[in-house]
Formats: sequence, C-alpha cells, structure tokens
Amino acid sequence: MSVPGSWYLILAAVLFSIGVVGILTRRNVLVMFMCVELMLNAVNLTFVTFSRMLNDVAGQVAVFFVLVVAAAEVVVGLGLIVAIFRRKANVTADDLDILKG
Repeated sequence: MSVPGSWYLILAAVLFSIGVVGILTRRNVLVMFMCVELMLNAVNLTFVTFSRMLNDVAGQVAVFFVLVVAAAEVVVGLGLIVAIFRRKANVTADDLDILKG
C-alpha cells in the first residue's frame, strides 16, 4: 500500500501555511525563527515528493542545497538572537534595532 503523492503535497502546504501564519502573528524572534525553519522543511517535502513522483534525482539535490542554506541560516540567526538575548531578557522582532552600532 502506497501513500499518494498528493497527500504529501497537502501536508507540505499545511506546514508552509502554519509557518506563514506564525511569521505574521508572532513577535517572538525564536518562534519566528522556528516558523522559517518549518517553511523550509515544507519546501523540502515538496521537492522530495516531486522527485519521487517524476523519478528524478534533481529534487533531492535541491533538498541538499536547501538544507545547506538552512544550516547557514541557523548559524547566523541563532548568533543574532543570542546577541540580542544577552542585552535584553525578552526579545521581540522590534528589538532588532539594538544591534545597530
């Protein structure tokens, strides 16, 4: 028994929508950061689904590059978030101007 590819695409759309709603409604930087990661994982699921449906490896190669970009984003993003947390205990998206010289 095999799960149809459309179910994976629907799951990816739901995950991406949750990420977009989280970005638009939350002010906490860590939650926004996790929502961006959720959106990237939804895109990865879409790439893998189409790669499997079309019997092509190009989608899986794209997933590898998206994971590399996500890892770089984690390094830079968490560095900025930790720098802000050291100055203030509660961090919102409006507090990013603290990092200006």
